[in-house]
Amino acid sequence: MTRPPRTTRLSAIDDATASEVRDLLARAQDADGVEAVSESFRLAIGPAREGVVHLVRLDEDDAVVGYAQVAQAGGPDAVAELVVDPRRRRRGHGRALLDEVVAQGAHSIWTHGMLPAATALAAAAGLVVTRELYVMGRPLTTEDAVDPAMPQGFSVRPFQPGVDDERWVALNAAAFASHPEQGRLTLADLHERMAQPWFDPAGLLLVVDDTTEEVVAFHWTKVEPVTPPAVPRGEVYVVGVDPAYQGRGLGGPVTSLGLAHLARLGLAEVELYVDGDNTAARRTYTRLGFRDTAVHAQYGTQTHPGADLTEPDRIAP
Repeated sequence: MTRPPRTTRLSAIDDATASEVRDLLARAQDADGVEAVSESFRLAIGPAREGVVHLVRLDEDDAVVGYAQVAQAGGPDAVAELVVDPRRRRRGHGRALLDEVVAQGAHSIWTHGMLPAATALAAAAGLVVTRELYVMGRPLTTEDAVDPAMPQGFSVRPFQPGVDDERWVALNAAAFASHPEQGRLTLADLHERMAQPWFDPAGLLLVVDDTTEEVVAFHWTKVEPVTPPAVPRGEVYVVGVDPAYQGRGLGGPVTSLGLAHLARLGLAEVELYVDGDNTAARRTYTRLGFRDTAVHAQYGTQTHPGADLTEPDRIAP
């Protein structure tokens, strides 16, 4: 006797279920042309983590047909993402997951690419866009491969694992002190990202004040491994400048440092993610030749629009 579709709430996901969920995410990304959930949510699929709730949607045959996650559950900044298997959409699974993440206290829900189905689901639930995250991209050229001139008194070196870890965490916290997610990254969060297949210390470039020898800015690049015939592209992963050094002409050169690194790897394209209301950053990237390629949206209710968040792992100020 089969059971009706249902949603299971979990604090941790076992290896077998995690594998099914990751397969679902891959199918959704292939079908939609955009990532199904953001990196921080993907990394949380597995053992229990404080503040993380997993919601697994099962069909009549106990197959995983949908997945949602609530981060910072129980807090005022609770945020969720959800996805439904492309083969099982338009059967009520998306609305069931949406209702459940709201029941779990999520005040904000991210949707990637603002796909028509997701937009319609949000509208039907009475949700409104409260935040936009723009994806911008452009080709890389041979001219990009030349390192920019740094302001006098500053030099550049790559990140040294085991040496710069705590220093980078402190700098990141200072650079993103007003950001509710990026600014709270811990040493454990850094190490988790360093353990990913894409991490390359040579692609995490540090700017040093030659007088004090302090690290005052950084450009962290990213190149996700892909399976041919897919072509890898570079990413401006995170750019940060110590607030005490802002206004000293570092922003443009620091951004160009990462582009030079990616261009020398032979990559043809680069992309970045920037908050829609960060007009200064968007103007900077537009001057550097970047153009909008996609938009991710954060939804909230009319009465509770959600926390003032941008996607935690896609910050380019």
